[in-house]
Amino acid sequence: MKRILLLGGASELGLAIVAELLQTDKSPTAVLLAGRPSSAHREQALAQVRQAGAVRVGWLDFDAEAVDDHQRVLDAAFRERVDVAIVAFGILGDRQTWRDHEATLRLVRTNYVGAVSVGVLLAQRLAAQGGGQLVALSSMAGERVRRTNLVYGSTKAGMDGFYLQLGVELADAGVQVLVVRPGLAVGRMTAGRRRKPLSTTPEQVARATVRALAAGRPKVRVPAAFNVISVIFRNLPAAVANRLPF
Repeated sequence: MKRILLLGGASELGLAIVAELLQTDKSPTAVLLAGRPSSAHREQALAQVRQAGAVRVGWLDFDAEAVDDHQRVLDAAFRERVDVAIVAFGILGDRQTWRDHEATLRLVRTNYVGAVSVGVLLAQRLAAQGGGQLVALSSMAGERVRRTNLVYGSTKAGMDGFYLQLGVELADAGVQVLVVRPGLAVGRMTAGRRRKPLSTTPEQVARATVRALAAGRPKVRVPAAFNVISVIFRNLPAAVANRLPF
């Protein structure tokens, strides 16, 4: 039986990827969701995975900020082999986040410190078991940090770089690491925000992720138009980029 571990157990993007994996590979699969015990979406997430076809579904209490508890969580998750581990938790910031010290630190602890903490532990365990796949949900915001979202963008740039090079480090151990860079995804995290051009959906991200895993790619941008746009954006002179309104 295959096993999938989703860290960020109620994440809409993470759950969509799990569902796509279940639909693509018809092998009997068990899914373990790891998320906050207080999550209002816990039961909905469990039901969604069952409906998608998992033969066994479980929940493990997990808090991205509680790094001292991550060893326990991963020890429990790896009592059996894990074939695919997905890191899908995060907090979405905005232009005003840096003005709030507490909000800034919470975002950094979750998006970067928490992501690196579980990344190291996942890498150790996947390598020890002789292989597996690790998916890290980053963001196009990390390609080049913008002043309009500097805290969030900087955390995604950091975790993105960490997971990309973690994939290089783990290649000889038979572990594939895939960094997924979606544009703004429509869902709970973006509720009430105006939809931006090149926004994406959880389903689009999931399809692109599963295709990239099958192809053995180290990273994927969603939608694909970002492959061209990112080259242009990264090479804009700072004087121009700093004046952009987005």
